[in-house]
Order: sequence, then structure tokens, then C-alpha cells
Amino acid sequence: MNEDFLAAMTAIEKEKGVKKGILFDAIEAALVSAYKRNFNTAANVRVQLNRESGEIKVFTRLVVVAEVFQAQMEISLSEVREIDSNYQLGDIVEKEVTPKNFGRIAAQTAKQVVIQRIREAEREMVFDEYVDREEDIITGIVQRIEQKNVIVDLGKTEAVLSPTEQMPSDEYKQGERVKAYINEVRKTTKGPQIFISRTHPGLLKRLFELEVPEIFDGTVEIKAVAREAGYRSKLAVYSKNRDVDPVGACVGPKGARVQAIVDELRGEKIDIVKWDENPEIFVANALSPAKVVMVSLQSSQKVANVIVPDYQLSLAIGKEGQNARLAAKLTNWKIDIASESQAAERAPLSPAASERLPRREQEFKELEISGVSGQGMALGRTTLAKGVTDDETP
Repeated sequence: MNEDFLAAMTAIEKEKGVKKGILFDAIEAALVSAYKRNFNTAANVRVQLNRESGEIKVFTRLVVVAEVFQAQMEISLSEVREIDSNYQLGDIVEKEVTPKNFGRIAAQTAKQVVIQRIREAEREMVFDEYVDREEDIITGIVQRIEQKNVIVDLGKTEAVLSPTEQMPSDEYKQGERVKAYINEVRKTTKGPQIFISRTHPGLLKRLFELEVPEIFDGTVEIKAVAREAGYRSKLAVYSKNRDVDPVGACVGPKGARVQAIVDELRGEKIDIVKWDENPEIFVANALSPAKVVMVSLQSSQKVANVIVPDYQLSLAIGKEGQNARLAAKLTNWKIDIASESQAAERAPLSPAASERLPRREQEFKELEISGVSGQGMALGRTTLAKGVTDDETP
């Protein structure tokens, strides 16, 4: 081993991040195997590689015994005491046995070991980098498509976007940039395997964290996410700061923030609602854009019975039940939706309550005229309708 080799080891440590000590240890271990293989010996040997000069020495390790039966493994006590009288039975004696032509073998072996160790170290570095980024968002370039699996180039490695993790509205083209959620990082013999997703609810959450500064700095908190990828999603947000409108912060000026996320998700519709610790209010908000008249809870069964105006019933349920289904996922309550007519048939209101309902409906219309809509209307209807129920209580 010459100075050029040692200089190369130093350069590898700087460029690849592989410690010289690890490389030297690996080369020494490989040289032991190379020595045994090339010189057809089963002796217990040790290879010493000088870290400063690059000089290589091979030592055979012999056990001190009273009588020698295996010359390659043992040495007699009488013989070794001619060298040093302090040796005792069972001690280990090292004897240099470096072959004359061992330098060429050492160079070839060292080259192979260094290349292998560099590959292993690079794989390990990639794994360490991405395993800490699980449940995070990443941007890559579509490299190719193999059996419906989209292979995404991340720079140092590739990620796999399987068909089950692709959105129905996605169409991938080679060279296209794509954002995805890191689902899992798995260590294999061929290196780390990274599995990404475009359907995971976490992708929506991370996109809002990137797009909305108030979420990133903790002013606004995402409490829950429900998603049917490619079609519709619901996001529940909350802020402890009463001066901050969490929904408005997520929507952004003229809807710019949420529109950027909609564009990234290829037109997926997103409902942003305000989270509330009161389950009745939260359920009413979750059914947005539908307006809610009343919410009553059966806590033991985790069921929320919701009444909506007759003309809002189809909107509250949504296409193929999507709005109600997403609201149930978002709130973790089973939601039973009925129109006012259906509710009246099930449990007719008292005459006093019936007389008050038209007056309350007029109040709702006044709220609409005054500019309160969407989520505010849902809250208004819940509060007013609950007042009617409370008035009926004997």
C-alpha cells in the first residue's frame, strides 16, 4: 500500500462520509480471508495494516502447549521460552509470516473491499436520511412506469408509488415533478426501498403546513383530516388565538392558499371547517356546506342525530353519501341525517314549538341577508334550534 492509496482513503472519507477506520478494519478482515484462500492455510492469522505508512504484515497466532500436535496452530513451551522465558501454557504467540508477493493480492483485495464498503455506506446514509422523513412530504421527478408502479427519482435514490397509492385523477408523465407522502422506508439487501403515497390523508396535512404559515408556526392547528383521494376532503382547523380566523388563514387571500393545494391534488375539492370541543357544534360544522338545524347526541352509541332543512338534505348527504361519510370520519361520530319533515313525522313537535319554528326560520333568513353564511349559518341554526328544544323541556 502506497501513499496514493492512503490519500485516496482520506478523500473517500471526506466525499463519501465513510470513516477511514471502518475501511481499514474491513480491509484487514478481507486480507485475512485472502491470505487463507491464496496460501491454503487454516492457521489463525492476523493482518496488521499500518495507518500511517500503509505497510502490511501478516502474523500467525500460535497457542503455547506442552506438546505440539498441529504445527500451524500450536507452538511448544520449550521453543517459545527460547524467545521469552515469561511465556506460560495457553498464551498466544504471534509470528510474522508475511509472503513476499502479498502486496499484489492485498491491493486487489483492498480495492474490492473499498468499493463494497462505499456502496454499503451510501445505502446506509440514504436509509438514515429518509427513515427520519417518514410521514413527511417529498418532491421527486417521475422517472418511469413499471407495471403501473410509478418510479420517482428523489436524487440520491428512487421511490415507488404503487397503484393503490395513486389518485384516480393522476396521470403521470416522464420528467414531471410530483409531491408525495413518505409512507414507509424499508431496509433491504439491495438498499433502502422508499414507498410513497398520493392518497394518504397526511399528504393533505403536509401540503397545508407548507402553504399556510399560521399552521407551520403553530398559530393554527389541524385537528382532523378526512379524505377520499381525488374526489373530496375535509379539514378541521382550530386556533387558540381568538384574533385569528383558522378557516380564513387556510383559505388565504381570494382563496389563493387552498387553490394551490387543490391544483396540486388535481382538482380535489377541499372543505375547511372550524373544529370545536363541543361535539354538537363540530358535527354541524363538519357537514358544511350544508346548513344544520339541530344536532342531538347519543354519547353511549357515539351517534349524532342531525336535522337539516328539507332543501338541504341532498347537500348534507352528498353525492353517494360522500359528504356525510367524510363528516363521520372527520368527527369520529356516526351521523344520522334527517330532514325537518322526516324528523316531524318521527316525533311531532308540540304546538308551542311549531308556532315558534316559522319565527326561527325568519331569523335564519335575516342572518343570511346580513352576510352570515356557510359555517356561521350552521352554528346559528344549531344554537337557535337547540333553544327551541330547550324551551319545550317541562
